[in-house]
Amino acid sequence: MKTSDFYFELPQELIAQDPLEDRSASRLLALDRKSGHVKHGQFVDLKGYLRSGDCLVINDTKVIPARLYGKKTDTGASVELLLLKRREHDVWETLVKPGRKAKPGCRLSFGDGLLTGEIIDVVEEGNRLIQFTYEGIFEEILDQLGEMPLPPYITHKLKDKNRYQTVYAKWEGSAAAPTAGLHFTRHMLEEIRLMGVEIAHVTLHVGLGTFRPVKVENVDEHHMHSEYYQIEEEQAQVINKTRKAGGRIIAVGTTSCRTLESAADSQGVLRAGGGWTDIFIYPGYDFRMIDGLITNFHLPESTLLMLVSAFAGREHVLAAYEEAVRERYRFFSFGDAMFII
Repeated sequence: MKTSDFYFELPQELIAQDPLEDRSASRLLALDRKSGHVKHGQFVDLKGYLRSGDCLVINDTKVIPARLYGKKTDTGASVELLLLKRREHDVWETLVKPGRKAKPGCRLSFGDGLLTGEIIDVVEEGNRLIQFTYEGIFEEILDQLGEMPLPPYITHKLKDKNRYQTVYAKWEGSAAAPTAGLHFTRHMLEEIRLMGVEIAHVTLHVGLGTFRPVKVENVDEHHMHSEYYQIEEEQAQVINKTRKAGGRIIAVGTTSCRTLESAADSQGVLRAGGGWTDIFIYPGYDFRMIDGLITNFHLPESTLLMLVSAFAGREHVLAAYEEAVRERYRFFSFGDAMFII
C-alpha cells in the first residue's frame, strides 16, 4: 500500500484558519461505511444519529501552551521551542528551531530569564532534551510565556487560546488538540446525556506525530511516535458495559479511537490503566472496539486519513472527501466534521 494512495486535491482556501464563533455551528458529513452513502447537515444533527444505549468516548487531554520564544544566552540569537513530551519533572523532549547549533550545553532564556533551560542531549530525529530552571510553578510560568502550538497550516493568530481546547479538557499534556471534540458545547453534551447516551472519558496526550507527514513510499514502513494514554477503571467499566449490552462505542476523534484500540484485548474488552502507544492504524486493521467515529477532515497522505480509511474503506472515504471539497466544507483542525457509522 502506497502513501500516494491517500492523496486528494485540496484547494488552499478550504483550510479553516479560524474557529467558528459557535462551536456546534460547524457542518457535518455523515458517511455510511458499508454503502459509502453520504448525507449533509449541521453538527447538532449528530443527536439524530445517536440512540439510547450508545457510548461516546471523548479524550479529555488538555493542550499546554507549548510554543516558547526565547534567546540563546551566549549570542542573543532568537530561538523557538515546542515542548513535546515531559521526560522527568523538569526535563522535556523538545523541538528547537533553528536546531543546527542547538547542541548540548547551549543555554536558553525565556521571558527575560523567568524561565531558563539547558540542552542536555540530542535524541530521536534531532529532538532536544532540555533541563528547565525556574522559580515558582512551571505550569503557571508556561501559561504566562507560552503560546498554543497551532498546526503549521494555520497562519492566523488565535484570539482566544481556549478555542483550541475542548470544553471537557482536563489533564494537561498535549502538544495538539483532539480536534473532533472542539465541536461540542457543554449544552450539547448534556442533551446527549439526557438521550440515554453514556459519555466516557479516556486520556491520550497528543504528540508531535500529529504534525509529521508520512515520508516513506510504503505505508507499512512508517514509524509512529509514542504517546501516553490513561484509562480509569470506572470509565473502562462504562465502555465494557455498553458493549456487553449491545450498545455502540463511538469514538470522538482519532485519538480516542487509538486509545481504545491500544487498550483492548483480543476479545474486545477494554483494560483500564496507562502506558505508551505507537499504534498505527491503516487499511487492513481489524478494529476491536469502535462502532462509529466522529472526526474532522484530515490532510492528504496523513496517518489520520489512513486510520479513517481503515475504518470506512479507502474508496468510500476518498469519495466522501471529494464531495466535501465540492460542497466547500472547511478542512483540518478548525474545520467541519464527519460522522462515520
